[in-house]
Amino acid sequence: MSDEQVPQSPWQTAGIVRIEKRTPRVTSFFFQPSRPFTYRAGQHVDVRLTAPDGYQARRSYSIASAPKTDGVIELAIEKLDDGEVSPFFHEIAAVGDEIELRGPLGGHFIWPDDDGGPLLLVGGGSGVVPLMSMVRHRVARNSTVPVALVFSARIWDEVIFRDELIALDDRKDGFDLVLTLTREAARRPADYSRRVDVAMMVQSMARLPGPPDVAFVCGSNAFVSAAARALIDAGVAAEIIRTERYGV
Repeated sequence: MSDEQVPQSPWQTAGIVRIEKRTPRVTSFFFQPSRPFTYRAGQHVDVRLTAPDGYQARRSYSIASAPKTDGVIELAIEKLDDGEVSPFFHEIAAVGDEIELRGPLGGHFIWPDDDGGPLLLVGGGSGVVPLMSMVRHRVARNSTVPVALVFSARIWDEVIFRDELIALDDRKDGFDLVLTLTREAARRPADYSRRVDVAMMVQSMARLPGPPDVAFVCGSNAFVSAAARALIDAGVAAEIIRTERYGV
């Protein structure tokens, strides 16, 4: 994730106030920054760890929580076996620990609810995290903007925020959840068992009352490329597609 569009924020300490397991490889860490922290749905932070010998490792993480006044931010961190930062959180970090972070960062991949809709969100794996911030922001603001979320995961147990998303889908208030599993059969009648494709995008957009005003796509480079191409082939104008990529 790039913060080239915004000025560099100063580093500050943030304490871990809660830890919650999401999936076998994703855990949410809730941080209380030491200074006031105001952000918009879709933004991210940089996290910095410093070893006793002075070596520093940095990683960018999207914010999963909705913008709110208490200042606590949720980072849903996936464990990468060859990572420099994620193993620390999964194997060592505990409530009460302090880390360094800076942000919020990112000025392009954001959605304030006054941007209107309908809104189409497409996420792959942990790419759902900034989209979750948008979904939660909609709920917190009692927004009626129609939203469809297409979320691709390998298996059912890797669907991050699964119970919360299904509960929101069950409310039938203009939020529609479309799950697609790439390595297991679909568990719900309206879901899919394949990678994202043009037909899936067409059918997902049909759940909205009209064409999307904006589409947000987040995930690995390969996922974002495939999903963006499927959207364009489904008739979505390239200029309304906003993307966020990570990894390889």
